[in-house]
Formats: sequence, C-alpha cells, structure tokens
Amino acid sequence: MLDLLKTLNGIVEIMPEIGEKAPDVELVDTELNKVKISDFKGKVTVIAFYPAAFTSVCTKEMCTFRDSLSKFNKFNAVVLGISVDPPFSNKAFKESNKLNFPVLSDYKREAVKAYRVDLEFPKLPGYVLAKRAVFVLDKDGIIRYKWISEDLGKEPNYEEIEKVIQRLS
Repeated sequence: MLDLLKTLNGIVEIMPEIGEKAPDVELVDTELNKVKISDFKGKVTVIAFYPAAFTSVCTKEMCTFRDSLSKFNKFNAVVLGISVDPPFSNKAFKESNKLNFPVLSDYKREAVKAYRVDLEFPKLPGYVLAKRAVFVLDKDGIIRYKWISEDLGKEPNYEEIEKVIQRLS
C-alpha cells in the first residue's frame, strides 16, 4: 500500500488505480486548442506519457503508437501523447514524426501530478518531467490498465496494451 502513496508538499496523495475514474485534466494540443481527457469519453483511450520530445526512446515509442493506430481504430480507440514539453516543441515533434494522434502539452505539470507520473530530472533540480507511463481508459473513463516505469529508457509492452484495447472494445 505504501507504494501507492506519494508525499507532495507534505500532503499524502494516492495514485490513481485500475478500476478508478481517470483524472480529468485540461491540456493544450499542438494548435493551442484546449483538450480534456473527458473529451474522449465513448472511446477506449490510451494515454501515453513520455519524458521529452525528440529523444530516441520517446520518438520510438510515439512512432510505435503511430504505426499501431490503424489496429486501434478498429476498436474505436484513440491515443493521446502527453509530455511537459511546450506545445510548440510538441508540434515540431508531431510533424517531424508524422504522428497521427493528438500530442498534448502538460506545460503546467497538472496531468503528471494528477496521474502521479511526475519525476524531478536528476541533473536539473526543480525541473519536472513525465515518467514513461501508459494508462488505458475504457469508454466511461475508468482506468483499466496502468504501466509506469521508473526507467526512462524502458518502453511499454505494446502487445499487452493492444490486448487490453481489444478486450475493452
């Protein structure tokens, strides 16, 4: 149970768990439009947090999701890429890699904190980025799958995510 808790500013916060309603945060996309997680209610939603645009592992991960999207579309599923990078960097990243799904900026760090995937970058004290993490939400916005890595270089199990999507559709 202790691994589910995180202390932030002296307040104990509980990580969102499988079976719970996903935190509904409002972010901006690469065109500066406001987007809420709840905007995708009615679809199976894959939320993929990534640490930084244009890094090798993040590029590989987002391109793998791009290449899997046609399979996901058969199941009425959508992918959302989320990083703390500004929307301008995310736009260049999205265009450069021809990403065919929304890439959202969590420049205020609200989503990474709500999902408890925030990580202070070791060599830059005070700079918070996203851990590599994937959440799959059912059509009602309930978390049905959760994977969070402490290792920024580790990719998620894409086959496992696809199986969850199939099961939820």
